[in-house]
Amino acid sequence: MIRPSAQLRATIQRTTPPLLILLSAAIVILGKADQTMFETLRTNLTDDAAPVLDALSRPIGAADSVVDWARGIVSMYQENVRLTRENERLLQWQQIALKLTADNGELRGLLKSVPDNAVSYVTARVIANSGGGYVRTVMVNGGADRGLARGQAAITGDGLVGRLTEVGRRAARVLLITDLNSRIPVVIESSHASAVLAGDNSGRPRLLYVSEPNTLKIGDRILTSGDGGIFSPGLPVGVVAALGPGEARVEPYVDLSRLGYVLIVDYGLSGSLPEPVPAVPHSERRVRPAAANEASVR
Repeated sequence: MIRPSAQLRATIQRTTPPLLILLSAAIVILGKADQTMFETLRTNLTDDAAPVLDALSRPIGAADSVVDWARGIVSMYQENVRLTRENERLLQWQQIALKLTADNGELRGLLKSVPDNAVSYVTARVIANSGGGYVRTVMVNGGADRGLARGQAAITGDGLVGRLTEVGRRAARVLLITDLNSRIPVVIESSHASAVLAGDNSGRPRLLYVSEPNTLKIGDRILTSGDGGIFSPGLPVGVVAALGPGEARVEPYVDLSRLGYVLIVDYGLSGSLPEPVPAVPHSERRVRPAAANEASVR
């Protein structure tokens, strides 16, 4: 026996499709018959649904705005990171470019300062600075392998730096004109008076043994005289910067605290320097007194 509910459900399933088809056909026929009525109905439905649709669209719009804002923040952060890295790279390249420009200008100045009477010259880079309170020397990356020898002059485009005192195979030490052990025969350009430029480990070496001290004045140019056969005559050294009782101070043309490249010039005079006295080993120093005593006993 079929239950009533099942029979009703079967009846609805059979009758629903034909009813829907008839309703659709009626709507189409009525729409063709009276389009104005359906347009009014559609407009009224749209007006009634507009507030509901507007209320529903606001949260969605707000969510879209939040998503866009978050995307903008992420994009801004990524762009900031990229620009920061790019800025760091540009700063590194800027420092490299500035260093190369400075080195290029310094090397150009060295090329212009090559003396006419030079036998040979070598461009060397300063690789170490003593920076001590009792010595004023710098080390350059050139030695006997490049033809350097003791006594050769070290100059820049501005003037005299010093001379080589120790020369190894690949490095050499330059004694600056401000060192306590530096003594350079010079001449005052204006009066042609002779003097000796003596370093005392200060920034301004002294003028000693001036032949005409009364002619000295501030601003006088000091040049090498060539006496003693160490330096070629006419190398610019500095200017008289201070005058005191029995003492004159010279401001060097070269900023010795900021040396980058120097020109090691061979004037063919380095052979006139005496060879350094070799150090006596400690073992020989201990043996000699014993040998002397033995000789006295004999």
